[in-house]
Amino acid sequence: MPQRYFYDSIISKPGSQVQDTIWHKVKNLSFTNQLGEKVSLDDLNGKILVIDFFFTHCPSVCPGLARNMKRLQDSFKQNDTIVQFISISIDPEHDSVANLRKFADRFKANPDTWWFVTADKKETYDFALNEIKASVADSGIDTAFIHTENFFLLDKNRVVRGWYNGFDTAKQAELVKAIPTLMLERDRNAPSVFRDLIPILPIIFIAIGLIIVVLAFIKRMNKR
Repeated sequence: MPQRYFYDSIISKPGSQVQDTIWHKVKNLSFTNQLGEKVSLDDLNGKILVIDFFFTHCPSVCPGLARNMKRLQDSFKQNDTIVQFISISIDPEHDSVANLRKFADRFKANPDTWWFVTADKKETYDFALNEIKASVADSGIDTAFIHTENFFLLDKNRVVRGWYNGFDTAKQAELVKAIPTLMLERDRNAPSVFRDLIPILPIIFIAIGLIIVVLAFIKRMNKR
């Protein structure tokens, strides 16, 4: 499984040496997408997220990233319900809905599974730096104008599970493999049928034992 990177705390269970890591869950952020719709990360509960940062009047890097993101989207045409691609504008003052739509249409993006979004600039930069940790993934990033070539991968719980250079074909191949792998990952906090049975296991074993004894008795009586 792709590793987790950022944690909020480590807690010890009472009376045990076992420690549990509380991984950092990226907070919710609301946007306006290329269709003028109000959307948020909370709308994508249960999906894997692939996020990048761009601006529509970028001359070279952003179009290149968009072309490669389009290839990723095409890779999941048959399983498009498991992953959502999100390109977040770092220049919301310029990137109106019309400009987002024009940019998205340029790459024939499916708006159902690939959002080009804009939000409040301060919230966007706080999200990039403090939630996604973009400056950790890319030490050369300009915090005044966030521009990175990375695609950021978040799991179903919105925990960062890696970043992949959008121009590195080997890294993109890793990302394609990581997405379905994360979908198969079991949620440790999800309820388990077997866990619910633990308190009544002794009763179940006793019942099974009694059934065996009764069957053995009946068999013996039949022989007589």
